[in-house]
Amino acid sequence: MVCVCLRQAVHWARLRANRMRAEPFGGSVRIFLSEGDSDMLETITSINNAVNGVVWGPIGLALLFCAGLIMTTRTGLFQFRHFGYWMKNTIGAIFADKHVTAHTGRDDKAISQFQSLCTALAATIGTGNIVGIATAIISGGPGAIFWMWVMALLGMMTNYSENVLGIFYRRKNEKGEWSGGAMYYLSDGLGSKKGCKALGKTLAVLFSCFCVLASFGIGNMSQINSIAGNMESAFHVPTLITGIALAALSALVILGGLKRMAAVTEKIVPFMAIFYVIGALVIVGTHITVVPAAFAAIFKGAFGFRAAGGGVLGYGVNAAITWGFKRGAFSNEAGLGSSVMVHSSSNVKEPVQQGMWGIFEVFADTIVVCTLTSLVILTTGLVDLDTGLMLTEVQGSALVGEAFATVFGGFGPKFIAVSILLFAYSTVLGWSHYGTKAFEYLFGTKASVGYKIVFVLMTIVGATMKLGLAWDLSDTFNGLMMIPNLIGVLSLSGTVAKITKNYTDRKFRGIDVKPMYSAFDEEESAKAKKSA
Repeated sequence: MVCVCLRQAVHWARLRANRMRAEPFGGSVRIFLSEGDSDMLETITSINNAVNGVVWGPIGLALLFCAGLIMTTRTGLFQFRHFGYWMKNTIGAIFADKHVTAHTGRDDKAISQFQSLCTALAATIGTGNIVGIATAIISGGPGAIFWMWVMALLGMMTNYSENVLGIFYRRKNEKGEWSGGAMYYLSDGLGSKKGCKALGKTLAVLFSCFCVLASFGIGNMSQINSIAGNMESAFHVPTLITGIALAALSALVILGGLKRMAAVTEKIVPFMAIFYVIGALVIVGTHITVVPAAFAAIFKGAFGFRAAGGGVLGYGVNAAITWGFKRGAFSNEAGLGSSVMVHSSSNVKEPVQQGMWGIFEVFADTIVVCTLTSLVILTTGLVDLDTGLMLTEVQGSALVGEAFATVFGGFGPKFIAVSILLFAYSTVLGWSHYGTKAFEYLFGTKASVGYKIVFVLMTIVGATMKLGLAWDLSDTFNGLMMIPNLIGVLSLSGTVAKITKNYTDRKFRGIDVKPMYSAFDEEESAKAKKSA
């Protein structure tokens, strides 16, 4: 039994490790190892695969699912009951409220609500929205898309909760910049509970360590390698040239600080999203008559219904659920505690307002972009919609490129190469901020400059080297961020519910109660009451 579980864990880990990579690799460096070194690497690989199989296997996915379900319940089904309200106050407000997009003053270190969304989406919308969806359909059938939606709908409230706590427990650093995230609500939120001070601090340090380590792989080298490989394949650009060019661009943006990064992402993200969405809509529109059959295949595959001819669908319900949950979790990263680090830098006062941006972030990433990618694949004749079986042998980005080629011809793969360039590079920018904030928590604000320099240099390494184990380890650290973060979110679920009720009482019921903006305001009030 143990051997079977371990083999399954290894299988999950290997599949998971490929989620952010595109074929082919730009190049490789051949390393010669002694027998002792080889044994050590095998041991590290085995341990990593086992841990990866837990955090990105059934246990980790079940934890994410339950966290989303609990937070959905504790907030009164906020994402469903107030759908129109949060849409109006997020995407709607971009066009109706100038304060949402207005840049802050030179002396104000905060960024606008729109900039915080764009920087978060920069990291969230990545190659996984293209390659990952293809992998989910290949491995779990069309039914995986339904379960991806389920995970995303619940993940909305996990992301919401992270943002609410991020704003509530944030504080300013030496430069006057807002610093918030899981490490702060772990140390100041969980840590403020009786007997939990050491636990909160320890989990905050662990989360920060996992985040820094993950940022170099998942947030940097694997993304750059995807770009370099696709640029070489589609446009014959040498990988080293791609690496140097991206390193130079990254230095200009990342070393300029959050406000410069936000100024860049607020231009890149809308452009790349519209660019890809329009291309995908053209493909789906061209095959509009197949869309009903595609949705039918998604629902049939999700529940294991029999195909029209009476035969059983090519994929079981278990595979559909597993891969759907994986795609939902991998795509929007709700529950990992990553995007809250940039959302906490927003110039809002209301924690719930930034929480609603977290809901929209998941909506845009998974419900919109990932769904469009799935429809592109399902409507272009690459999948047997009766059985769910693949009708082509290509995988990953090549599968989506082939789907685009049905309408755009030879330009299809080039369109995907450009999309991956934009998606992956924006992910690098977003993750550089996550790693910076985690490093700052561990070593102080001044030390974070050194982290940024190393991060920029690693882009060249990512473009030119094949470092499978390093990426696999980084992928595991990415998953390990989930554990301390969800401990913090669930232990503070009462606080999230209280802040949400405070907001709904004021906004929907007109009750005159004191707003809950910051935990430190609450502390001051409590101290004042005691002294009185």
